[in-house]
Amino acid sequence: MYDIQKIRQDFPILSREVYGKPLIYLDNAATTQKPLSVLDAMRDEYLNVNANVHRGVHYLSQQATDLHEAAREKVRQFINARKTEEIVFTRGTTEAINLVASSFCESQMQAGDEVLVTEMEHHSNIVSWQLQAQKRGIVVRHLPITDDGRLDLSSLTSHLTSRTKLVSVAHVSNVLGTVNPVEEIIKIAHEHGIPVLVDGAQSAPHFKVDVQTMDCDFFAFSGHKMYGPTGIGVLYGKEEWLEKLPPYQGGGEMIDKVTWEKTTFECLPFKFEAGTPDYVATHGLAKAIEYIDAIGFEAIQQHEQELTCYCMEQLQTIDGMKIYGPSEGRDAVVSFNVGDIHHLDMGTLLDRLGIAVRTGHHCAQPLMDRLCISGTVRASFALYNTKEEIDALVAGIRRVSQMF
Repeated sequence: MYDIQKIRQDFPILSREVYGKPLIYLDNAATTQKPLSVLDAMRDEYLNVNANVHRGVHYLSQQATDLHEAAREKVRQFINARKTEEIVFTRGTTEAINLVASSFCESQMQAGDEVLVTEMEHHSNIVSWQLQAQKRGIVVRHLPITDDGRLDLSSLTSHLTSRTKLVSVAHVSNVLGTVNPVEEIIKIAHEHGIPVLVDGAQSAPHFKVDVQTMDCDFFAFSGHKMYGPTGIGVLYGKEEWLEKLPPYQGGGEMIDKVTWEKTTFECLPFKFEAGTPDYVATHGLAKAIEYIDAIGFEAIQQHEQELTCYCMEQLQTIDGMKIYGPSEGRDAVVSFNVGDIHHLDMGTLLDRLGIAVRTGHHCAQPLMDRLCISGTVRASFALYNTKEEIDALVAGIRRVSQMF
């Protein structure tokens, strides 16, 4: 049984009030709340095990190292990577994509070579490549979306050219909720000898990811969107690709030997992990994965899909409601506008009712241009949300609409 009340007790922040109203937190695509098991584990490490990892011979350093590397193994299991060497800790999805963009372009691309993204990408998967375009003269192309917010795979092959060196695509749109057919995209790209990076920031928290079955070459996700701490994320890369790529940054941890003449680098994954890692956050991420595993993705996905379908059904009863994205095949995100009410006005007034939603362009301005809007209101769900909270959202939108 999915015991929602028991789950909510694990997140004390959900019991607080905002402006004298019970908090209704529907901004989970931006960041999720953290269960006590994660917070307690991190506090315990700072209190009892705090020491820098890897190089120390003393007890605390070895204990901290064990926790840090156990977290790497936990992540490996979570996404079913073949080896822990394929798991690189980063500060989040954004840094993971920047790492690939920098190292891949440096070693695998020349001026005029192309990277293909999509029209629904987060800025992290656009700007990272544009920076490389400015530095190295590569070309950033995009695959268009249909009017209902899906990728048109019939046009994918025509967008792949002899100069296409990488395809980089969101697993799930953070605005439309569209779940992209990444396995099919990867299959087509691989038939053309092109590797694929998958942005998993919005998929890893919501359903099971298997990078071997998917056969992606790179996969990036963030801890803070899946009940873990901020400032920690993961880049998965196939071993053969990570071996080919040069280091992203230089410093401690990632070196084998340094002389005035040259430096040789550590083995995988450490050559990509310069400096002191956030070893307490990696432990927190491992505890977040344990929390998800204890509930089970099957139960989580069923619960969140019920919430998403219920929300869309209820929102459609409101006059002037415009929901963006597909009616089916979407994840736990619903973006909308109501009549001529500005999304910022709607979000601000909902906040006064204790309802936390996200407003604006959601770091997807090219997508907003495609939709011919400046932004949306976005409600996004997590394993602790309830239908009663959606009822409150709908009632709040009606109340705001009446004011206008």
